Amino acid sequence: MHATTILMIRKGGRVVIGGDGQVSLGQTIVKGNARKVRRLSKGEVIGGFAGSTADAFTLFERLEAKLEQYPGQLTRACVELTKDWRTDRYLRRLEAMMLVADKQVGLLLSGSGDVLEPEGGIMAIGSGGNYALAAARALSDSGMDAEAMVRRSLGIAAEICVYTNGNIVIETLDEK
Repeated sequence: MHATTILMIRKGGRVVIGGDGQVSLGQTIVKGNARKVRRLSKGEVIGGFAGSTADAFTLFERLEAKLEQYPGQLTRACVELTKDWRTDRYLRRLEAMMLVADKQVGLLLSGSGDVLEPEGGIMAIGSGGNYALAAARALSDSGMDAEAMVRRSLGIAAEICVYTNGNIVIETLDEK
């Protein structure tokens, strides 16, 4: 997936997901202030997406339904969503990736059946994801809190990746 950067960091009793606001269509920036990070499940879950916007909204709606079906069980809801995503004729054509987190767990979801927990509490997706991931790992021992690390890492990604801008949206959850 390309054309965005989404970063998740779990550190110091908080989980933070941040994303840039750029929407690109081929080589053209069509919007600079999109909101690709949002709250789900009455604010108990946060998530961000990379890929097609319509596809991501469809997946967020499906995840909301799974979270209603399996309240308080983010991993189960994500596994069920991913099974549907792989097997449903309509859903399997969706082109997006998602990072989602609640107070206990953070996960990467993909249409190829991936439901992955981050190593070291840090995970990123999108065209600038590897830049943000590398920056976040380098900052992990700096003493910065999770939100500051997300802001700085996304800023670094925006300086490198042409599909990422500095218009950052962040959502946080305290683990308590």
